[in-house]
Amino acid sequence: MPYVNVQITVGATREQKTALVKDITDSLVRHLGKKPELTHIVIQEIAEEDWGYAGQLTDDWKRNQS
Repeated sequence: MPYVNVQITVGATREQKTALVKDITDSLVRHLGKKPELTHIVIQEIAEEDWGYAGQLTDDWKRNQS
């Protein structure tokens, strides 16, 4: 039973999450022969202020890029 945990920053639409779950499930079926009905995908959305990148919080990093 595959269990996949996907962590992304907040902002994906429901449609994007639906497509992501389908693509990951299809990939596990195609490449590893896993059964879709036994495959679990969890999407965790994390606020940019709670995610670090390049030594900074992501929201600060994005502000500094402009």
